[in-house]
Amino acid sequence: MKNLTLILVFLMACTACQDNKKSNKTEISEIKTMQTTDNEQSWTPLFNGKSFDGWHLYLKEGVSPEWQIEDGAMVFNPTPESKRGNNLVTDKTYTNFVLSLEWKISEGGNSGLFWGVQESPEFPEAYETGAEIQILDDERHPDAKNGTTHKAGSLYDMIAAPSGLVKPAGEWNLYELEIDHNKNLGKLNINGKHAISFPLHGEAWEKMVAASKFATWRAFAKTATGKIGLQDHGDKVWFRNIKIKELP
Repeated sequence: MKNLTLILVFLMACTACQDNKKSNKTEISEIKTMQTTDNEQSWTPLFNGKSFDGWHLYLKEGVSPEWQIEDGAMVFNPTPESKRGNNLVTDKTYTNFVLSLEWKISEGGNSGLFWGVQESPEFPEAYETGAEIQILDDERHPDAKNGTTHKAGSLYDMIAAPSGLVKPAGEWNLYELEIDHNKNLGKLNINGKHAISFPLHGEAWEKMVAASKFATWRAFAKTATGKIGLQDHGDKVWFRNIKIKELP
């Protein structure tokens, strides 16, 4: 009888132990699910893969026929008759954020990613006010021969991106751009690897601008808050999976 009692106590203890393990696994699983959900919820899509909602032509309404949607990507597909100036900008403005997007460029192609764009008739082009991260076919486009700060992934005409991070024309690349004026820090990751860091204001920034082609541009990168833009440089370019995470 005593042995039977000991066996029953042992079995009850084992059952309780298994229940605790199941409970712990459930709690861990719930925590992971919440973390994943919170992480996804912190991102806001800027392109739904189906329409140009949230975007328009700089200084105009809607989009031009050259901007199309193919296989979940927005594509700028110019024709020989196309006129330049079909830059896209977001409807909304942003200050501190992390922007993630994928892009690929046609052979010999050129485009760019702007931020801080001030949409005003006073400035006919988005690049007059917005700083640019270069998008380029480094192998074939002549701009790549105009200095390392003109190559893909560079803060255009100011900071060169390391070589070897950008995939060639026709292949998808991932840019993750962080702009944080509170920390006075801009950062760009290319295909999951850190590429460049740079100040956003102050003496160091002013020195970079003064040494660039933008030295005499009175409105260039003067305002922290602005629109995000995608450049029409006359060449075919694709963008997809565009999302933003606003920072405090």
